[in-house]
Amino acid sequence: MKTCTITFLPYKKDIVVNDGENLIRAAMEAGIHINASCGGEGVCGRCRICVEQGTVEDGLSERLSKEDIEKGYRLACKSIIRSDVVIRIPVESSVDASVLNLASPRKKVSIEEMDISTLKESGKFLPPVEKRLLTVSEPSHEDNSSDASRVIQGLREQYNEHRLEFEMPVLQKLPDVLRENDFQSTVTIVRPVRDGHKNHIIHMAAGNHVAQNYAIAIDIGTTTVYAEVLNTETGEILASYGDFNGQISYGEDVISRIVFSEKGDGAKKLQSVVVNTINKIIEKIIHRSKVDIQDISMITIAANTSMTQLFLGINPRYVRRAPYVPATMFYPPCKAVHLGLNVADHAIALMYPCVSSYVGGDIVAGVMGSGMYNTDELTLFIDMGTNAEIVIGNKEWLTCAACSAGPAFEGGGVEHGMRASKGAIEDFSIDPITFEPMILTIGNIRPKGICGSGLLTMLAVLFENGVIDQRGKYNTELNTPRIRKQNDVCEYVVVWADQTQIDRDIVLTEIDIDNLIRAKGAMYSGYMTLLTSVGLKIEDLDRIILAGGFGSYVDLEKAITIGLLPEVDSNKVTYIGNGSLMGARMSSISNHIRQDVGETVARMTNFELSETPGFMDNYVAALFLPHTDMKLFPKLNERMMQRKQLKKTSDSLVK
Repeated sequence: MKTCTITFLPYKKDIVVNDGENLIRAAMEAGIHINASCGGEGVCGRCRICVEQGTVEDGLSERLSKEDIEKGYRLACKSIIRSDVVIRIPVESSVDASVLNLASPRKKVSIEEMDISTLKESGKFLPPVEKRLLTVSEPSHEDNSSDASRVIQGLREQYNEHRLEFEMPVLQKLPDVLRENDFQSTVTIVRPVRDGHKNHIIHMAAGNHVAQNYAIAIDIGTTTVYAEVLNTETGEILASYGDFNGQISYGEDVISRIVFSEKGDGAKKLQSVVVNTINKIIEKIIHRSKVDIQDISMITIAANTSMTQLFLGINPRYVRRAPYVPATMFYPPCKAVHLGLNVADHAIALMYPCVSSYVGGDIVAGVMGSGMYNTDELTLFIDMGTNAEIVIGNKEWLTCAACSAGPAFEGGGVEHGMRASKGAIEDFSIDPITFEPMILTIGNIRPKGICGSGLLTMLAVLFENGVIDQRGKYNTELNTPRIRKQNDVCEYVVVWADQTQIDRDIVLTEIDIDNLIRAKGAMYSGYMTLLTSVGLKIEDLDRIILAGGFGSYVDLEKAITIGLLPEVDSNKVTYIGNGSLMGARMSSISNHIRQDVGETVARMTNFELSETPGFMDNYVAALFLPHTDMKLFPKLNERMMQRKQLKKTSDSLVK
């Protein structure tokens, strides 16, 4: 069969493929990221590439302008390789993890987590994996009990450890380990979740290594993966790092990935890709922390239901099919190496359980890490993302739901939307007279797109200044060249082409605004429907917790302005950032947290919003800015009325 060479620029990476290979699939196999929100289905139009040498077959699309085609742009998912080609990946498709590892946003105010001293005072400090320094006597004619019996007896006498059981790999090394350092060794013990079950001896090493007891906490997100190395004796975070989940090349959202997993060896590919992402992160944080990989005894992992099943190699197809059933709610502990993770053979992996197909372990971890499961305060927990999850309750009861908001606030479905990386517009304002914009980008460089916080702010500012109405439609009577109609669609030019990195105007279209309004409408209707279902109003809440990457950067006032959040007292709102990672961290230093998890999941009542009375009514009512009923937003309504009055006064003075 004829083969062709593809050269990907600017990465200078060559790969050889068979004649007739699809370009986006070739890029996936090469590990080259190209924006493809739809997973290569050809409906999003975001997988633009530039053919610099050679030609591709059937690469044209109505989503590309005549000028784009003349410049060599094609859609990767529609391009078939028939000869050697040189392909340039445009700057907007670049994946830059540096932004993920910047300091927390200024607006973020973390809740007070349980620290080691608090855990010790409450009697809850008991890491799931502990190390014991053990010295036993040498065998003799008078005492010729087995090595294993000697260890178990020593642990019972010296540490009051009972119900111990060896794992086979430990027994295989036991005779040599005991004699290597005159019968002094370090024993690593894994605690059971439930009382009465056996403690497992998973590792033994000659000498004293008690102080070197470390864990890795991991959050596997749909878009990003974060991990950190912890000293389980002190609770100190020694190193942390985040990177983009390699699966994003196969679809921006979980549904696209599940669809991909059902094709051929798609499931194995997705599992391999995310494991590879995790291993790269582990390698980086181990290097930064200067910890010996052999001293990592435990890995705690939290992820949504689909990400968990894909990571574990469990078929996720039924997650997206009615009646939406996950394979299991609870996952047994297993050896991390059996999952493909590059750690010591004895390291144990612990997965957070899920509640339903769309309320997963990441949300359970956030509930645990935030402490809302153990407080009297009536709390609304919101994890903002593609699939917005909501939990309401306190230590007495908990109820939860998920609403499919879509990827709009993460850049998906928006013509110039993008993830938060350098060059993304993150803040926006306009002159109320000339309607000229002022923008700020991440990294203070030329813009190449608009990230979630920028989109939220843009929508709020345009609405408050009368550039768009409650329906999200542009006021075409305003005297500004920024508002124009292209291909029968109204848009606002945020940045002219000569001021961007991407050689074309960055715009916000009415189609983009419709997608953003639908996304915020889904979230808002989710909160309100769940509150109504349990007989509560927004005023009844003592606290609102915003979690997730996007939730950490939400400007509260702007979020209320567009109706993404209900009008609430800002003093009640807490930002916690990555609640999933927080929960994974807490479970690595307290076995009591692991025990509480089972009880917490058991009392989390899940609502399927699509089947809950009132959801569609709430959703339709929320498809306006901020809402059809302005009485729900009295402060905003007053501010808007004052602005209109000032505008009238200004116009009369001009006349």
